[in-house]
Amino acid sequence: MDIIKLTAREIREKIIQKELTCVEVVSAFLAQIEKCKEYNALLEVFDDAMDLAREMDKKVSEGFSGKLAGVPVVIKDNILYKGKIMSCASKLLENYVAQYNSTVVDRMLEEGAIIIGRANMDEFAMGSSTENSAFGVTHNPVDYNRVAGGSSGGSACAVALNMCPIALGTDTGGSVRQPASYCGIYGLKPTYGRISRYGVVAYGSSLDQVGVFARNVEDCALMLEVLAGQDCKDETSTNDLVDEYVENCADGVEGITVGVPKEIMDITEGMPSRENLKQFIQFLKDNGVKVVEVSIKDIALSFPAYYIIADSEAASNLARFDGVKYTSRSDSATNLQEIYKKSRSEGFGKEVKNRIMLGNYVLSSGYFDAYYKKALNFRGLLVSQFNEAFQHCDLIIAPTTIGEAYFIGSKPSDPVETYKEDVFTVPINMVQIPSLNIPFGKGENGMPLGMQLMAKKFNENTIFKMAKFIEDKRGQE
Repeated sequence: MDIIKLTAREIREKIIQKELTCVEVVSAFLAQIEKCKEYNALLEVFDDAMDLAREMDKKVSEGFSGKLAGVPVVIKDNILYKGKIMSCASKLLENYVAQYNSTVVDRMLEEGAIIIGRANMDEFAMGSSTENSAFGVTHNPVDYNRVAGGSSGGSACAVALNMCPIALGTDTGGSVRQPASYCGIYGLKPTYGRISRYGVVAYGSSLDQVGVFARNVEDCALMLEVLAGQDCKDETSTNDLVDEYVENCADGVEGITVGVPKEIMDITEGMPSRENLKQFIQFLKDNGVKVVEVSIKDIALSFPAYYIIADSEAASNLARFDGVKYTSRSDSATNLQEIYKKSRSEGFGKEVKNRIMLGNYVLSSGYFDAYYKKALNFRGLLVSQFNEAFQHCDLIIAPTTIGEAYFIGSKPSDPVETYKEDVFTVPINMVQIPSLNIPFGKGENGMPLGMQLMAKKFNENTIFKMAKFIEDKRGQE
């Protein structure tokens, strides 16, 4: 039995049935992590993982049967886990130790998960390649010389290389789905508010959502069952019904209609992902799925509007990291003003500074109405256009990325060229709907490509049904 290739559900079942122990499982994954150190997916492996495995074995022997009993999990380095360092891959928070658990950590621990490490990321989740980490780039699991994506590149790489069966990331504009596509795995961004953000460092508060990486659909569904639900500590979390997602995966896709925005077909003109989209559409039709054309007239404008809103919210959220409370303090500062200025100048990386400055600019007097207010008005329009499209279909599809993962260091100095990698993912965060990357197709160099399945708010069940159907059909090929 190759333990590291088991799914999270298989691991849990074998532990409950006493076919495996938690110690055996954690030992196997820790050994794999050691073999894959050069990929720089994890910033830290927690030294108490084996102790927790032994404790869980005792609990299982006494009848414990949580949904994640004995399952090793990796968390992104912007999620608080009490007593552990949480750095957001930034020098500014390099030595910060979490004082409490995030809600997602508490819910995983309640179901028996064993959190074994924290994953690399773009600093403060700002980036699409993990090249912006203060602690080095994460390498792609398929081609070491390419990026793993971002900002949750470490989590995606860890799952793809079997360092863990499941991992958490965060998705503000594609930071779960894009690296999932680059690494050839599943990546779920749930509906905004479906999962509590309490204890997760904020980037764009109206856009952020905790997401899930896994190698199969049912593990994504399982983790959503564990994490979803209202949390009194997060006023943006909702009390909408949390379904039996895993069980419902098997319901089939009869009656589900898939919509293809004609504007997406226009945007992909000349892009490597265009042919893959056409093949995906044909695959669905060949397998009896009804596919219709829909329209989201202004979807292309999501890209500039998103960066105005996201950077404005980031400028506000990151003001708390000032060298006084949580963060490292400049050794050369001699007064309060210098503490603020030098600590932030020395601690923040270039990309974070760029986004803070842009955010402050568009929020400043004289520019607020011209940029920020206009972006918010556009957001309302985009929501209306998505709602209209969903009048004609149950799911909407689009490529996840422009093409396959690019070579490390190959993007030009103009950051906009890198931002364009998110052109297909940011609209989903703007309208706060759920989306799942499913691995589908290969690029011209044999690198993984992905497709997105989107649904109306709180309709993750529909996504899982279609994704499971596709997974099963492709497994039969």
